[in-house]
Amino acid sequence: MANELTESKLMQVLDWTYDKAVNGIPGLDSAQEMAEEYMKGDGSLHDRANSLIRWQNTKAGTSGFVNGLGGIALMPVTIPANISSVMYVQVRMIAAIAHMGGHDLKSDKVKALVYACLCGNAAKDIAKEVGIKLGTKLTEKAVKNISVEVIKRINQAVGFRLLTKFGQTGVVNIGKAIPLVGGIVGATFDSVTTNTIGNIARNTFISE
Repeated sequence: MANELTESKLMQVLDWTYDKAVNGIPGLDSAQEMAEEYMKGDGSLHDRANSLIRWQNTKAGTSGFVNGLGGIALMPVTIPANISSVMYVQVRMIAAIAHMGGHDLKSDKVKALVYACLCGNAAKDIAKEVGIKLGTKLTEKAVKNISVEVIKRINQAVGFRLLTKFGQTGVVNIGKAIPLVGGIVGATFDSVTTNTIGNIARNTFISE
């Protein structure tokens, strides 16, 4: 079955998604561009990150976002469109928050941490397994000390968790995270999922 999910497929899509989130898809802001837009706002950096998390669903429901999702058809592997769309939007949100915190999105270390945040509450367990504490801002030194072996372990754990998550939720029901059926993007995310992921990303990449 072409749409059967495997860890390998999920990680291929995740890598593709991260590249597009960072480098942009025609018609859509990149993670950096989105971050810069929110950094112009009022309040502390923490407040501006909250604004990004809170209003990301509104931005995603615009026609420009729907049209831009056409690029997902160019993915290197085939998985259900609703799952790939969930991953794209949430990876871009996390990466934007990381950029707001001054982290280098071209770094494999930062990318691995973005992937970990995508797992929501499970991110803390993944990080704990490799000796990293998520939920409190990671210093530049702490990020630099992440080894290649730790990156591999994070990515393996993320692949397993995401496969479990999507496998349990089901291809049809995962649309609750971002209702995308037949190319139609709903106006809102599942607030609990998005806020959990966004809050973990904010606490990891931005000071309180």
